[in-house]
Amino acid sequence: MARKGRLDEIFSKALYADDADLYSVSYRDFGNSVEVSLPEFVMLSENFEVIPQNRIALVKKGDQILYRKHGY
Repeated sequence: MARKGRLDEIFSKALYADDADLYSVSYRDFGNSVEVSLPEFVMLSENFEVIPQNRIALVKKGDQILYRKHGY
């Protein structure tokens, strides 16, 4: 069985065991950084199909940083 990555674990917990509206995701979009709520990101990315995980730079819950891509 494959082990879940860190982002997979964060998203899974946020979507199924917590309030997803408390989370925000920053991702790269044509050189710009875009920050949206997690539910909006899921919709925009068509359930993580259109926007790949390697474009995600930062995931926060409120002011707490849960994930930061190296160099961001």
